[in-house]
Formats: sequence, C-alpha cells, structure tokens
Amino acid sequence: MNPKDRTMRIKGKGSNRLLLPALLAALVAATPGMSSAGGCPPGLAKKAVPCVPPGQAKKFHREEHERIRRGDHIRDYDYHLIRYPDRYGLDPLRTGERYYVVDGQILRVDRDTYEVLDVIRAVSALLD
Repeated sequence: MNPKDRTMRIKGKGSNRLLLPALLAALVAATPGMSSAGGCPPGLAKKAVPCVPPGQAKKFHREEHERIRRGDHIRDYDYHLIRYPDRYGLDPLRTGERYYVVDGQILRVDRDTYEVLDVIRAVSALLD
C-alpha cells in the first residue's frame, strides 16, 4: 500500500467529518429562507394575493367591487333612513341631504338624486 493513498484516505475521512456538520448547518440556515412568511404553502405564496386560496381571493375582490362608494346611487339598495343623526354622533345635515344606513354603513346622501355624497363609517346597530 502506498503511503500517499493512506494519507489521502485519512484526509478524506477528516474532510467528511467536517463536511457533514457544515452541510447540516447550511441546510438548517437555508430552511427559513425557503419557507414563505407566516407558514404559507409554496403554491399559495406565489399567488397574486399571497397566502389566500384562489376562491377566497375572488370573494375578497367581489366584495371590494360591490362596496358602496361616493358617487353611487342607493335606489336599488335596502336602506334605512336615519331620523335622529345625533344618536349616531353625526354632524347636522345641510339642506337637501339625508343620512342612510346601507349594508351596515352610514352614508350621507343627496335627498333628491340619492347620490352618495360621503361614506361615513360602519354601524353595528340601528339606534332609531
């Protein structure tokens, strides 16, 4: 047996002993970087809305689209006229305006055209 071969084997054995812990340390360090934030599965992490299943993302988009905004008209909605704005802590209205509750939101609306002038805030209960 050649002495060089023996030396090589010993060096190789020592290198393997150092290589294995270094490899394990690299894998452990890389694991958090490979996982997505918040424990989201990789397939959902790459979606347009991260960590939200596709059906939920469509529902969110639809609800956002259906929300009442300034400039909309409330004729087709189920609404409640607020007769006592002070019970809700609302400012006095100008001439030609009314407050309505539509889909749980307080709206300031033009009395004649039913155009939404302002979306005030959400309300959890009717007080009048």
